[in-house]
Amino acid sequence: MTHRSPASRALEVDALARVEGEGGMFVEVRDGAVTDVQLRIYEPPRFFEGFLRGRRHTEPPDITARICGICPVAYQMSACRAVEDACGVTVDGPLRDLRRLVYCGEWIESHTLHVYMLHAPDFLGYESAVHMAEDHREVVQRGLSLKKVGNDLLELVGGRAVHPVNIRVGGFYRVPTRRELRPVAERLRWARDAALDTVAWVAGFDFPDFEHDHELVCLSRPDEYPIDDGRVVTSSGLDLPVDRFPDHFVEEQVEHSTALHGRRVGGDHYLVGPLARYSLCSDRLSGVAREAATGAGLGPRCTNPFRSIVVRAVEVLYACDEALRIIDGYEAPDRPFVDVPPRAGVGHGATEAPRGLLYHRYELDERGTILDARIVPPTSQNQPTIEHDLWHLVEEHLDLDDEALGLRCEQAIRNYDPCISCATHFLDLRVDRR
Repeated sequence: MTHRSPASRALEVDALARVEGEGGMFVEVRDGAVTDVQLRIYEPPRFFEGFLRGRRHTEPPDITARICGICPVAYQMSACRAVEDACGVTVDGPLRDLRRLVYCGEWIESHTLHVYMLHAPDFLGYESAVHMAEDHREVVQRGLSLKKVGNDLLELVGGRAVHPVNIRVGGFYRVPTRRELRPVAERLRWARDAALDTVAWVAGFDFPDFEHDHELVCLSRPDEYPIDDGRVVTSSGLDLPVDRFPDHFVEEQVEHSTALHGRRVGGDHYLVGPLARYSLCSDRLSGVAREAATGAGLGPRCTNPFRSIVVRAVEVLYACDEALRIIDGYEAPDRPFVDVPPRAGVGHGATEAPRGLLYHRYELDERGTILDARIVPPTSQNQPTIEHDLWHLVEEHLDLDDEALGLRCEQAIRNYDPCISCATHFLDLRVDRR
């Protein structure tokens, strides 16, 4: 690194390794003031919405699952809901419980991966989880075992842990028996205890004071914590059916990124994900999860993105507890799916991926052929908020040298668990001070 005048400098990341697509970061400082912050995503077009056009209405769950290897269930469930909405079909009862159950598995494995392997090393001063394991082997083993319980649940209900093959429009190809669920229930009881320990562990990390009052957006139901269903609510008071999501939220192209940026119509950036869900719906957590959150120092709201690791740990605990509740009351349905005959129409579906609200919209003709498709993932919605927070973070830490500032920015980006956080150590900074 070349160090020049600290009053004017540029921090630039050319490429991020081991991510879904390509991205970088650029920060410009002139005369001691931040003048530009860009989270540059160079992800090449993947054309999933284009792939869906002309396909049958039964195909989106299998196609969209390939968008993400960490949260494929989220794409499958939002796709199913949108197609079923277009066809006038509602899936409830035991089939809806099974959908929520497999979604719990995804929350467990995805959040645990982030907490233990991607984010905790930042707080403890390690280069990676591998280096962290040298001093904290039992902790890392606990994380791997906890993640495996989520994978086991995905395999049992979804058919396999990555890109599940048992999920279809209308339900499942096959449903498990109570006897098949018993072994995973035993592992979930261990996982619930491990998740309690995880909440206590991450609550002891040192968190910067970095509160931000963002517009928060998530799904909401009056009777349960949002995972697979609900109305769209915001911290500013909006309460909408899912089909009105596009009336209030848009995606815009920006010059420095091939990924779209989500914004409120006529408004500004907003935040989806664990902080939004917790801040708007914490009263609907299970008792054990609420108690753990209180013990971890969380109030009814959490607006510090650095504390998102604590909220994710609480959501892992909730997912374990919710999965056990569903298994305990499970009775196999008479059929593994309900029929979803095609009809012409437009359908909307949204669920809560681990990273936040995931919206799908499909237009079908009378034969069930997909005429148009739109998918709005959490990361695109959060990108403007990430840039906003990076801007303020850099302003508060201009006294740091380039390396320290870059590491702090890297940690801040990981607060949101965007897709690019698949890379444990992804900022290789090239610094030009002017």
